Amino acid sequence: MISSTNKTVPEVREYRCNICKDEEGYIERLKNSDDPFDYVEIWRDCECVKERVSERLMKSSKITPEFQKKTFGNFTQEGRPPLVQDAYKAAYNYVRDLDDKNVPNKSIALLGRPGCGKTHLLMAISNNLIAKRTQVLYFPFVEGFNEIKSNLDSLETRIHQMQQAQVLYIDDLFKGRKEVTDFVIEQVFAIINYRYLEKKPVLISSEKTIAGLCEIDEGIGSRINEMCRDYKVMLQGGIELNYRLQ
Repeated sequence: MISSTNKTVPEVREYRCNICKDEEGYIERLKNSDDPFDYVEIWRDCECVKERVSERLMKSSKITPEFQKKTFGNFTQEGRPPLVQDAYKAAYNYVRDLDDKNVPNKSIALLGRPGCGKTHLLMAISNNLIAKRTQVLYFPFVEGFNEIKSNLDSLETRIHQMQQAQVLYIDDLFKGRKEVTDFVIEQVFAIINYRYLEKKPVLISSEKTIAGLCEIDEGIGSRINEMCRDYKVMLQGGIELNYRLQ
């Protein structure tokens, strides 16, 4: 008689990190003396933690996968006008000048003509900051306020998030053909003024100049001007600045 036994094959678990087995850390034993049995145990954070933190920050930033690809390395400089080169240098230097905790201590504004690469360069800054485990919250002005207006119950929460974010990126500030409403001005002032008083950095792109921002609201424009004094580029000129028309 031939007998057979059914053996259960143990499930092989796949770990993302084989060092810490996805525990994000491990216990390391260190000798405390010459006695081989005398040792202390110390918890060590695994290297994979840095990657996981960056991933969580990227997910919470609201930056789309396409924008996550924007870097300084894939920004086209060759043949671009000097003002665009100035914008690149300002953005690059902004990351270079981070403090010891990889947090900006000032703000940056790239203002002026569309198609100059303002969004690309500020996205490159954002992606660099997130890779260094600094929180960035991305707020596309038009889409963001459309969402707020469609759900006013979220207004207080959204404004609070933008006030409190470690770094806030407002893209295309005051973009739109219609006149800016008092409601929008009031909310933008609440965000900018809070961050101005608390010395919290903001990244701003806009087709408006500082003068144009001040025409909408001088309190907003003057605060942005002061916050971004060391990292501010005004991209004014003709269509030669717009790479989309080349």
